[in-house]
Amino acid sequence: MGLSRIAQIAVTVRDPERAVRFYRDTLGVRLLFEAPPNLAFFDCDGVRLMIAPAEGAFEPPGSILYFAVDDIRARHQELAARGVAFKTEPHMIAKLPDREVWLADFEDGEGNTLALISEPRT
Repeated sequence: MGLSRIAQIAVTVRDPERAVRFYRDTLGVRLLFEAPPNLAFFDCDGVRLMIAPAEGAFEPPGSILYFAVDDIRARHQELAARGVAFKTEPHMIAKLPDREVWLADFEDGEGNTLALISEPRT
């Protein structure tokens, strides 16, 4: 037996209140609940995202979260209009036999890198 399904991912931040506003209001990720001390939990299509204060060795930046989207150009424009500063424009990073892999990355204001990823069929 092996592990396969991820239930929750933790992202550490320096300013939890600012991070909650970014993930909830700017990105539009659904806030599930908040809990002490300064924890916030979001729903990412069945995977729970926990925003937690940085402590010691868990300072940002951490792992990169890749948000799957169908239309990367449209989502990029929508988020840019909401104030997201993208580091890269949508660009193809791989052409596979049955699909392409597109990416556009940005930061969450806390030093963590996030990205949009799209894999349209060819």
